[in-house]
Amino acid sequence: MNHAVRGRTLVFSLPPMNHPDPLRNRLDDDICVHIFTASAGMVGVCLTVIGIIRVVISLRKADLYVDDMLAVDAMLYLVSCLLSYWALRGRSLRRNHRLERIADTIFLIALTLTAVNAGTIAWAISVA
Repeated sequence: MNHAVRGRTLVFSLPPMNHPDPLRNRLDDDICVHIFTASAGMVGVCLTVIGIIRVVISLRKADLYVDDMLAVDAMLYLVSCLLSYWALRGRSLRRNHRLERIADTIFLIALTLTAVNAGTIAWAISVA
């Protein structure tokens, strides 16, 4: 962004819309790396909670569907992780941005499902 002072008015000029901004591309790569690492970590978290839930289910002799929801959640995080990895490794800038948007959307859906699962687990514990 360029700026100049004319008299007392500060004038800003923005780069043209078709001008590639290297800072924007670098920030997108940074977002992709964050999606990749967070998704990989969340797969592990989901698998750990599934194991804990299975122990609770076997001790209480009750069946909960939250472990199935967590398995779906883990798969969504895995898909998000793989898409962001593919976007980081790819050579086509246009395809990489599309993959990154898809990975970001799937990550946000999985994150929402994680919150629903946490609420379901809290409700199941308080009811039992």
